[in-house]
Amino acid sequence: MSDYYQLLGVAPTAPAAEIRLAYARIAREKHPDRFTDPVAKQQAERLFQEVTTAFNALMNASRRQEYDDARQRPQPASPLEIAADAFARGQASLEAGQLEEGVTLLRTAVHHAPGEGAYHAALGRALARVPRFSREAVQVLERATQLAPRHAGAFADLAAVLARQGLRLRAQKALETAQRLAPRDPRIARLGSELGLG
Repeated sequence: MSDYYQLLGVAPTAPAAEIRLAYARIAREKHPDRFTDPVAKQQAERLFQEVTTAFNALMNASRRQEYDDARQRPQPASPLEIAADAFARGQASLEAGQLEEGVTLLRTAVHHAPGEGAYHAALGRALARVPRFSREAVQVLERATQLAPRHAGAFADLAAVLARQGLRLRAQKALETAQRLAPRDPRIARLGSELGLG
């Protein structure tokens, strides 16, 4: 994460007026419209986008407080720490109804810990909520079942996604595996009844 204060060239204690002046100065000097060279213009666009994000975050009192709190927390260093942090934040985003952010964070978790079945299962469930990602959801959930072959929930989630895509035979097979792994799980029994597969 970029340091917003460094980007704007102000101290973390800077008042809003100082932040506004710093942003205006950078906008005058580094605005993409000031560059004619395509490479320089592209670099300026990236910088200006980062600076604008920083400005917007620091000018909003609640977002600035959230940013300052996050800045004070120790940052994860190893891939497994990054994955665990992204997974936890992804779950929180999904619970808050922020599906796109949740999916992005869960993708990060899977990227940094590709052998963790629970991360794949959570990503697959999130992707299944977006119709255009249904094919990817199947692939991710299938990977989750390979990584955690005793996880009945992943098989149940896979069955639900496959059934929605009209792949009833594959859905039936996944559901049967889920039922074999957790024969008394009411969620799996209910899913079988809902899908007409049980």
